[in-house]
Amino acid sequence: MTPAAHTQYLRASGLRIGYCHSTQQTCVAEALELALLGGEFTCLLGPNGAGKSTLIRTLAGIQAPLAGTLQLQGQHFHTLPPRARARKISVVLTEALPIGMINAYSLVALGRHPYSGRLGGLNASDRARIEWAFQVVDATDLKDRAIAELSDGERQKIAIARALAQDAQIMLLDEPTAFLDLPRRVELMTLLRSLAHQERMALLLSTHDLELALRFADRLWLMMPDGQFVQGAPETLALNGRFAQAFASQDLDWDPTSGSFRVPPMPCLLVYINGHGIEYIWTQRALERLGFGLTDDPNAAVLSIVISQTTWHVKHLGIDQQFESIEGLIEWIQRINWSKQ
Repeated sequence: MTPAAHTQYLRASGLRIGYCHSTQQTCVAEALELALLGGEFTCLLGPNGAGKSTLIRTLAGIQAPLAGTLQLQGQHFHTLPPRARARKISVVLTEALPIGMINAYSLVALGRHPYSGRLGGLNASDRARIEWAFQVVDATDLKDRAIAELSDGERQKIAIARALAQDAQIMLLDEPTAFLDLPRRVELMTLLRSLAHQERMALLLSTHDLELALRFADRLWLMMPDGQFVQGAPETLALNGRFAQAFASQDLDWDPTSGSFRVPPMPCLLVYINGHGIEYIWTQRALERLGFGLTDDPNAAVLSIVISQTTWHVKHLGIDQQFESIEGLIEWIQRINWSKQ
């Protein structure tokens, strides 16, 4: 459960982000008012080119804002020296990790650089933090492995462990799930949400994984195609239509009942389905995928399906059929020339 009280760790006012080319500026988004709160996991969403990575890099101090102010725990961001910033903000970017001959332990140990002396030696406190970081991401067995030998998922764990070793209260992550399979994406989102809640960290993650963001984020930031910036609880943005406005198109519809996007139905034949439970849901999905529309009127349907437990009873042109699996039903439907119906 998310803690009730939050502290502002990073605040932006009147923020204008973009790029400078000699004497010209390219603005990506402007008039941004936002804050990252301790104990809160925030997901940043938006279509390609909306400026997600630019915002992450600006908040991290990697590139300067075109206008506006940033405050880091009440201090003006750009008056802080780099080492002081690094003690407050850690960053996981999309750039590939250095490989060469470096092993995972050495890479994670780089997270202690803001605290080490001129010679870069590690003391007992540094080593304890590094060990903790490996344990949190469940990567203790990777410590002696060369980065070049690790899978994408393992490298992502090490990148996050390095950021955790940095002992900063703010973590910014740019597309960390981009090259992970679904189980690893879920695992990573679960980890990040737990870190935000249990360690009182402020975590901001940019992602294209809309459905996972809806399930895991405490707050969503939406960068709209028209340059607007919208924020709120996932449920609020799903209910008020802003989520659909950001991503829906002629090829994609937002379904608020399932909390997911779907391909809009094309003009097609109608099917009537009577049933309930998971069998009903997946039968509906299968028929929509095959190009049928759904109707509540059996008389308007070219095909009627009644689902009883794991049996599908089908009526078509006065002929009754029965199938013991949804795959059998699908294969039968695919054999019929529906253009002549």
